[in-house]
Amino acid sequence: MPEFHYTVRLQGGATRKGTITAPSKGVAVASLRSRHLQPILIQEVKNSGLNMNLRLPGSGGVKARDLVIFTRQFAVMVNAGVPILRALTILKEQSDSKTLQQVLEEVTTDVQGGTSLSDALAKHPLVFTGIYVNMVRAGEAGGILDKVLNRLAFQQEKDAALRGKIRSAMIYPIVIASVTGVAFFVLMTFIVPKIGTILTELSSAAALPIYTRALLSISNTLKQPTVIAGILVILPVLFVLFRRWTKTAKGRYTWHSILLRIPVVKVIIVKTAIARFSRIFASLMGAGVSIVSAIETTAGAIGNAVIEKELLDSSKAIQAGSQLSAELQKSKHFPPIVAQMLAVGEETGQTDTIVLKVAEFYEEEVDATVGALSSVIEPVMIVVLGGMVGLIAVAVFGPITQLSNAAQ
Repeated sequence: MPEFHYTVRLQGGATRKGTITAPSKGVAVASLRSRHLQPILIQEVKNSGLNMNLRLPGSGGVKARDLVIFTRQFAVMVNAGVPILRALTILKEQSDSKTLQQVLEEVTTDVQGGTSLSDALAKHPLVFTGIYVNMVRAGEAGGILDKVLNRLAFQQEKDAALRGKIRSAMIYPIVIASVTGVAFFVLMTFIVPKIGTILTELSSAAALPIYTRALLSISNTLKQPTVIAGILVILPVLFVLFRRWTKTAKGRYTWHSILLRIPVVKVIIVKTAIARFSRIFASLMGAGVSIVSAIETTAGAIGNAVIEKELLDSSKAIQAGSQLSAELQKSKHFPPIVAQMLAVGEETGQTDTIVLKVAEFYEEEVDATVGALSSVIEPVMIVVLGGMVGLIAVAVFGPITQLSNAAQ
């Protein structure tokens, strides 16, 4: 669909520039006028023939840090009585993110035209998630937008910290595994073949130990140009196909089911999902969102399709008259303590407070589990790397020692 750059005059006489997507120039003009804006200039964006509309991963979003800063500052300004339009304009000018500046420009224009803040934010799902939009909508309805924004900023900080811990724990084993793979490939394709040539010249192949012959056979296979080309082509293709498969509903569900069958991985996934569910659910409930809407919104942010389906099924049961605690009691992944604490919250009318305590508990559990896993992975990776190097050394230098002794 074509894009148009526009310049419009606001009701106060000021001008504003932006971009709008519309089937035609006439539709773009009509859309701007419907927002009570006076179009001054409308120009279609001309794309060159080389532009294939490709974007780098994440280029359509905003860094978590920038979004947290925006949310915090927005909450302070709203609490201080600054009008929303004025606050958005100031925050747009102060933001260091070009993407966020463009998004806030469009949000400001929509709000200026009479659109509610939540509906204006909902037009930018890459930046403002469904959780963000629903909480803002609840804050608008209850007249507590500043409190809701503070909750949002706090929740984003906690979520970013949780993801950061998991990411940092995975960096070390990934780096070690990559270095090990590269070192093994270099040894097997460049060094072992040269030593193998010397060994076969000094002794017949049959006289070499079986592990040495196996190592030389693997080396001869890996150094073949067709094998190298196959690895360089097949692995990226398989990776792309795997990514596409996991983006489908069935593929994503199947892959997440497999992950939940791996003992250590399952513990981290479940605890992370419970912590994230509890934190977001508590924020939504505290903002006044209905329990069914809170569950459906939170389910999409869990990060695991299997647990997400459990939550969505429980929301249907709640609509039929059941309690959330009773539904979580049937869950295969939520521990009984979560359902028990939630039942206490339902009885006392303090569901959001109780669930927040659950979130804090499981965030500490994730931190402890990830820390313990990191301390175990490091020696294991060192042992694996040392064992691989030792095996190659024994297979190569063992026959050399035997030939040296025989020559003496």
